[in-house]
Amino acid sequence: MNRRLLSCCLLVLALSAALAQAAERPRVGLVLGGGGARGAAHLGILEALEEQRIAVDCVAGTSMGALFAGAWAAGVTPAVMRRELERVDWRDIFIDNPEYAEMGYRNRLIARTYPPGSEGGVGDKGVRYQGGVVAGQKIKLFLNRLVGTVRQIESLPLPLSIVATDIGNGQRVVFRDGTLSTAMRASMSVPGLLAPVETGGRKLVDGGLVDNLPVAEVRERCQADVVIAVDVGTPLLKSEEIGSLLTVSAQMIGILTQQNVERSLALLGPRDILIRPDLGDITAVDFPRHEEAAERGRRAAQALAERLAGLRLSPADYAAWQQAMTVEPQPQLRVDAVEVAGLHRVNPQAVERLLDIAPGEEVDALRIDNNLLRIYGDGHYESVDYALSNEAGRNLLRVMPVEKSWGPDYLRFGLTLQADDGDGSSFGLRGAYHQTWLNALGGELLYHAELGSRDRLGVNYYQPLDPGQRVFFEALAGVEQEDINIYRDDRRLAQYRARQGLLGVWLGHNLGVYGSVRLGWLHRDRRYRLDTGQPVIPSANTEFGGWQAGIDLDRFDRMYFPTRGWAAKVDYFNSPKLDYARLDVDLRAAFSVADNVFNARLAYTGSPRGELPAFDAARLGGFLNMTAFSRDQLQGDSARYVGLRTEHIISRMPLGLRGDLRLGLAVEAARLGGQLSGTRRRHWIDSTALYLGGETPLGPAYLGLGRSSTGAANLFLFIGTP
Repeated sequence: MNRRLLSCCLLVLALSAALAQAAERPRVGLVLGGGGARGAAHLGILEALEEQRIAVDCVAGTSMGALFAGAWAAGVTPAVMRRELERVDWRDIFIDNPEYAEMGYRNRLIARTYPPGSEGGVGDKGVRYQGGVVAGQKIKLFLNRLVGTVRQIESLPLPLSIVATDIGNGQRVVFRDGTLSTAMRASMSVPGLLAPVETGGRKLVDGGLVDNLPVAEVRERCQADVVIAVDVGTPLLKSEEIGSLLTVSAQMIGILTQQNVERSLALLGPRDILIRPDLGDITAVDFPRHEEAAERGRRAAQALAERLAGLRLSPADYAAWQQAMTVEPQPQLRVDAVEVAGLHRVNPQAVERLLDIAPGEEVDALRIDNNLLRIYGDGHYESVDYALSNEAGRNLLRVMPVEKSWGPDYLRFGLTLQADDGDGSSFGLRGAYHQTWLNALGGELLYHAELGSRDRLGVNYYQPLDPGQRVFFEALAGVEQEDINIYRDDRRLAQYRARQGLLGVWLGHNLGVYGSVRLGWLHRDRRYRLDTGQPVIPSANTEFGGWQAGIDLDRFDRMYFPTRGWAAKVDYFNSPKLDYARLDVDLRAAFSVADNVFNARLAYTGSPRGELPAFDAARLGGFLNMTAFSRDQLQGDSARYVGLRTEHIISRMPLGLRGDLRLGLAVEAARLGGQLSGTRRRHWIDSTALYLGGETPLGPAYLGLGRSSTGAANLFLFIGTP
């Protein structure tokens, strides 16, 4: 009996001690500061806190800290965060458009002539532009995958605060409720780089401008007795490092951020714990170094293990806290209905045609993302989001495109600068006024002009004939003039000024994102004037028309300098009046192994009926079109071409820009038939080129040297869009 009584007394004492320990446990608030890519250190710190069994009562985050704070509060474990970060292509996530092959065909045609970055909206308020270099489309989809689309901050297992800035008045905005992924995205909107998030009538940007280390927020949110604050801010630039508008702007933001961080640090007391990882030379844009940053964060937290020990829970208590925090990952979800919501100008059926998700199918987040990026690639939206919800027992996928606030009418610009040994230099400045969604089916008018070595003026009308935009009508009217050089071997015999009027109509069918086929009639009025040299071409002034058919398929991952994919283009023109036909075939393919890209091209131009007239001859010459020769130097009734090239990627464009810099070697061969002017070159002609090139915001750029065994050589430079 005495032993039983003693055992009961010991049990009561143990329970009393445990309750007393729980009652005495200080309330802990965790603060995760902003710092761009340096914020990946938060992942290592969360892992260290998990290893040391440190529970917290609330968490606040700013900018990159908001990403980790939001995910953690939503029950995403550090292990899952690490796995998701490893899956991210950090260069691609800052490029809003899908790869080139997944963009809408009409949008691809526009982008070939006018770089997407040149787009400006035209309306009653003048010319307007996108709010940032990056709209954040892929970033938002990543946040959706990480925490879901409908998670509400107020319903999370851990109290959470996310800090943003109202760019309209500079006020601090704290999210304690609302949609989690939206709050995270708003807090990460670095001004000028990421477009602001509009919500509740406010335009919100990075919270680091007003409160990069929100210590006061956790004090208020959960009356924290102990604050664990993690500062991963970027140090200010040294005076000698500041020498451009960009660095001055970055320093100004850095000064504002540092000043508010110092105010927050002043609020820390002796019981609070400040963690400042040594991040070395990791900058705010070094996202590919996230694993290194996380490891440095882990080491910084482990170095403070003694101070953190006082906050450590027993294994049982921590397991209970962790169990309450953890959220099981969502399996594939059966979709019972799909709805397109929020459109004002765009016909919902134009969006639905790009969805390959049907009611009754099971889908995951990655498949939904691919569908939404395809929609975004149509070019009419500043963002495309979605929500999965259960309504009346049915799982509803709601697709929510946001039409461009600066649309639907746009100004577009393009630039061409080129020079070579044989043809001299040329330039072109082009502009366009582009009206979209003129009617419910998506009609467009494109007024375009170009001044320079080639002058153009015209208008293009594009009219889909069904809501899904599968069938279309297109019309073109315009005039153009350019100089055409006629060569005999490597000697220029003459230069003509060619003027042409065009009037065409076509019916076509869009083949999804693959391309299109079309059939129509093209009327041409050609006029030639000899400017210099000998009159080599017989009188070619003529007016004629003909049937035109074509198919254009493109599955390259990039518009210029692709790394993989293929393209095929076939055009056929038949003129009954002049009794000739012209066939053009162009086949291309590319694949890559590590940082090496291999390309192949086969091309043919010929006359299935009759003989090509001088003004419509097959032409070769120019970069990757028999590089050793000047542009259009090789002319004849037919042309066969084969080209192989290999390129080594030596550097890549900064975050937010698609492209890279390559060192390339091209080997080409061609054979002409029925050459326009007399020549000794009656067999296969070779060309070898060495070049440095890549894709830029203005279009492709390259510099190189081409040489042929015939003795022809060409030094060339090109910047802009062809």
